[in-house]
Amino acid sequence: MGKQLFGTDGIRGEAGHYPLDPRTVYCFGQALGDWAREHGPDAEVLIGIDTRESGPWIAECVAGGLSSRGVRVRFAGLITTPGVAYLTRVRNFVAGVMISASHNPFADNGLKVFDHSGLKLPDDQEHWLEEDILALAAHDEPVTRRALDVDPSLDAEYLNFLLRIATGRRPHTPLAGRKLLIDCANGASSPLAPELFRKLGAEVVAVATEPDGRNINAGVGALYVERLRDQALGLGADAAIAFDGDADRVMILSSTGKLIDGDHMLLICARQLRLGGHLGNGTVVATVMSNLGLERALQRDGFHMPRTPVGDKYVLEEMIRRDALLGGEQSGHVIFREFATTGDGMLTALQVLAAMQHAGKSLDELTADFRVYPQVLVNVKVRAKRPLHELLNVQAEIAAAEADFGDRGRVLVRFSGTELLARVMVEGENQQQVELWAARIAETLRDELANLAAQVAASEAPVSVS
Repeated sequence: MGKQLFGTDGIRGEAGHYPLDPRTVYCFGQALGDWAREHGPDAEVLIGIDTRESGPWIAECVAGGLSSRGVRVRFAGLITTPGVAYLTRVRNFVAGVMISASHNPFADNGLKVFDHSGLKLPDDQEHWLEEDILALAAHDEPVTRRALDVDPSLDAEYLNFLLRIATGRRPHTPLAGRKLLIDCANGASSPLAPELFRKLGAEVVAVATEPDGRNINAGVGALYVERLRDQALGLGADAAIAFDGDADRVMILSSTGKLIDGDHMLLICARQLRLGGHLGNGTVVATVMSNLGLERALQRDGFHMPRTPVGDKYVLEEMIRRDALLGGEQSGHVIFREFATTGDGMLTALQVLAAMQHAGKSLDELTADFRVYPQVLVNVKVRAKRPLHELLNVQAEIAAAEADFGDRGRVLVRFSGTELLARVMVEGENQQQVELWAARIAETLRDELANLAAQVAASEAPVSVS
């Protein structure tokens, strides 16, 4: 049975509405409390939030549910998602909860859960939590919120962890002489990222660091990195670095304005980690969305690149299965398993900058041999999701496209795990061919879903009896 509440990255929706209404959130806290008590009688759970205005009340509802089960709560306040994952792993927390909707607009929010190992819960554990949440929600128990006080030592501990990685535990400033433009998306990295890079010696110009509860991701951050280009070029920055709302992903612009996405970062870091003997067996895990150019560039260098479904949770699971030390997504989630258990935008930026320093080359030079294959992504809004194998017309179009491309292209159609969208991705050597098939498949998808919806509506219409 499919999950009702959990998507590819926890529970996500519009704050105040199901499944992020106060009652369901409180029941989530209770269910997590039940789960936590099974893992230890003196269980303690960490909670962190990003800058959305709904974060504090959601945290109080979660804390209220946990407290009703006798589980202690520690509140980090404003912190990044990878910060919660790190602290859950190194401190004595049974679980960590990050309240964030990542790159989504401020009205949305979400609940991401990590176990003590710093890993997002596997699907079977999410199923278990869902069943408990839904059973608890059926009762009319009043929602009890718990007021929370921020422990300021927690984000300081996470920042020191990143500083130790960047300096190799030796007090020095490896980024001295570098000029960086940093976009914090008015999100969780706003107080942390500028401090981190300044402490490492960089000259930092920081933007989008004034969150007001509603401006997170609002035309800023990793989804809008193009807007930084003119500013970065005007400053003469070595790089422009843009995080998303919870800073688990990053996008970078080179000194000439070239976009360095997650695929580029994987190639840069794979080469650098191998030189330092930190790449293990040479496997780099990516997702079905990574560009064909990355796969071919890695193959030329002797790396192996297995693909997973979209979601850094699935990337990490595959990394563990294959004992790989590097993996990530085109969207900028990159996992360095030697240090972290989730995508970490600030850690990734540090690793990319370290590769520049060690090689003595610009980002343009480090990616000069990466041929990006034309790739078109079309988002199709849907009212309801249907299993793809039931969409026979869409399947026929996909088969026709794959036959036309042969081994010179790829087609991927999937439903978003966090939004009511279907995503059509087509990639190949010829831009016109790619655009043609993307448009055809997207149009077929719209038509077939509309026809199926009309059939359902007609079958449910009341029958008039004269």
